Amino acid sequence: MVRFMLAALAGLALALPALAQTHPFPTGFREQAVGTNGTTLHVRIGGQGPAVVLLHGYGETGDMWAPLAAALAGDHTVIVPDLRGMGLSARPESGYDKKTQGQDVAGLLDALKIDTTDLVTHDIGNMVGYAFAAQYAQRVTRFAIMDAPLPGIGPWDEIVRSRALWHFSFQGPDAERLVAGRERIYLDRFWNEFSADPKTFSEASREHYAKLYAQPGAMHAGFNQFAAFEQDARDNKVFVAQGPLRMPVLAVGGDKSFGPTMAVVMRAAAGNVSEVVIPNSGHWLMEEQPAATIAAVVRFLREGR
Repeated sequence: MVRFMLAALAGLALALPALAQTHPFPTGFREQAVGTNGTTLHVRIGGQGPAVVLLHGYGETGDMWAPLAAALAGDHTVIVPDLRGMGLSARPESGYDKKTQGQDVAGLLDALKIDTTDLVTHDIGNMVGYAFAAQYAQRVTRFAIMDAPLPGIGPWDEIVRSRALWHFSFQGPDAERLVAGRERIYLDRFWNEFSADPKTFSEASREHYAKLYAQPGAMHAGFNQFAAFEQDARDNKVFVAQGPLRMPVLAVGGDKSFGPTMAVVMRAAAGNVSEVVIPNSGHWLMEEQPAATIAAVVRFLREGR
């Protein structure tokens, strides 16, 4: 239960001119703006071979995936968007329900002329990834999903009863006024409380993401990701009623965070689920235990080749 509640807490670039990426993407990756589904996503693309889409979560951007992109680029075409409203993507006023953002992913693949893809997701990216997989199951070959729940699925109702989930309801004009100019303080709460050891989330990464989230409209868009959870839960219940996902799914949890509960969630939504628990990690798997996390994901994706 401790693991379960810690996971529930987890709030869940061309870089800015003066902002260096903490982990640069490999040489040969390009960055571009791609129009999709009525918005524009900032996307990093590189490598060669079958496609894999990497979807980030709250408190980060697609930059989090640079080490995994490097590991996959030798035998995958790696596609790393910033989600709608986040990072350097456009910030429309609406469309933050995950069903719509799943359609963003489909439109991105259409624009790149890619039919099918593997999928790797974390945190809010899990919710977008599930909505994409549920709507476009024939386009997803394998799905690795990391350390965060899905609204309306499995133990979701137990998760949202926790008092610690105040950030799920922290949105609106007054919340934005409270955080304005204090984005780093707000984000430190997530990076500190949901790590097994806060020191593993580096100062360079904290500075990098805090500057991105301090851009005009960025916190407003981020809060809208949480504001959509009730709609996401309704949509997900419809998806589950239509039948379980059939592609292979790897449920990855940090042992000091969601742990094996990640597999419990996914077995409520998918029929072919394996699980991995990453030792000595909290929620921030790619920062806390990158080598073990990358090894688990790469092994899973290559099993399908």
